[in-house]
Amino acid sequence: MRSRTSTTLIFTALLLAVVLLFLVNISLGSVRIPIAETFQRLAGGQTSRETWDYIIVNYRLPKAVTAVLAGVGLSVAGLLMQTLFRNPLAGPYVLGLSSGSSLGVAVVVMGAGLLPATSWMLSSYGIVVASCLGSFLVLLAVMAVSQKLRDTAAILIVGLMFGSFTSAFVGVLTYFSSAEQLQKFMFWSLGNLGNLSWLSVGILASAVVGGLSLAVYSIKPLNALLLGENYAKSLGLDYRKSTFVIVVATSLLAGSITAFAGPIAFVGLAVPHIARLVFQTSNHNILFWATLLLGAIVMLVCDLFSQVPGTDVTLPINAITSIIGAPVVVWLILKKRKLT
Repeated sequence: MRSRTSTTLIFTALLLAVVLLFLVNISLGSVRIPIAETFQRLAGGQTSRETWDYIIVNYRLPKAVTAVLAGVGLSVAGLLMQTLFRNPLAGPYVLGLSSGSSLGVAVVVMGAGLLPATSWMLSSYGIVVASCLGSFLVLLAVMAVSQKLRDTAAILIVGLMFGSFTSAFVGVLTYFSSAEQLQKFMFWSLGNLGNLSWLSVGILASAVVGGLSLAVYSIKPLNALLLGENYAKSLGLDYRKSTFVIVVATSLLAGSITAFAGPIAFVGLAVPHIARLVFQTSNHNILFWATLLLGAIVMLVCDLFSQVPGTDVTLPINAITSIIGAPVVVWLILKKRKLT
C-alpha cells in the first residue's frame, strides 16, 4: 500500500488529468476549437466565434459530460460486482442487465411491426424507454430469485442464466429481421456517447448520482466482504441488506448508462483492476474514488480516439474501449509481475 503522501499526489494528478482531458475532448473534433476559447466558454464567457459557442454548448459539452458519467458509472459498478462476487472477471453487466436492455431495444427495433405507436417507439426516446424496461425486468427477476438465495455465487449464476435467456430471444428476432433493422440494432449495440439532449444528460446524471450515492453508502460493507461472507456477518453486517443495496446501485449505474449510451464494453471490467495496480490497495475508501477518477479518464481518452480529430468520422466507442484498454491492462499486469 502506498503512503498517504504518495496517494494524495496521485489523486491530485488524476483530478488534473480529468480536467485537462475534459477540455481537450471539447476542443478537438471535425472543427478544432482552441483550448483557451473552450475554457473561456465553460467559465461563462463567449468565444470569438458564434459557431464555436453553438458547437460547444449543444454538441461537445453534452458528449463530454456523457463520457464522464459513463466512465464513472461503469467503473464503479464493476468494482461493486467484483467485490460482491469476489470474482476478478465480474463486470457491471454480470447480472444480465445489458442483455435485458438489448432485448428491450431488439423488440422495438426488430419487432416494430408487431407494436403500436411504431413511429414514437423507434425514436431515440422510445429506444431509451425500451432499454430501461428490458433492464428493469431482468433486475426484478434477478432480485426476486436472489431473495431466496443466500449464496452470492448462486446470484451470479442466476444473472448469467437470465442474460443467456434474453440473448436467445434477441437471436431469434435477429434471424427474422431485415437488413435495415439489423443495421439499426447494430449501431445501438456499438455504443454512442453523442446525440444526447441536455434533458437526456440530466436524466442520466440523476441516475448515476443516485447509484454512486448507494455505492458510497456501501463502502464499509464492501471492505467487510473482502474477508468473506462469514467474517462480514461476524462483524455485524446485514448481509442481505448490503447485497440488495449493492445490486440496486449497480443496476442504476449500468442500466441507465446502457439505456442512453448503449452497452459499452471493457471499462467496467478493467478500470477497477487498473485502480488496484496504481494504488496497490484493496481498501474501498481509496479504491472507490480511484476507480471513479480513472473511469472518467479512460472514457475521455477513448472518446478522443473515437472522434478522429480533423475529420467527420466517429468510430464506435465500444470498439475503441476494447482496442485501447485491453493491451493497457495486459501491460499493467505484466509490469506488476516483474515488480513482485
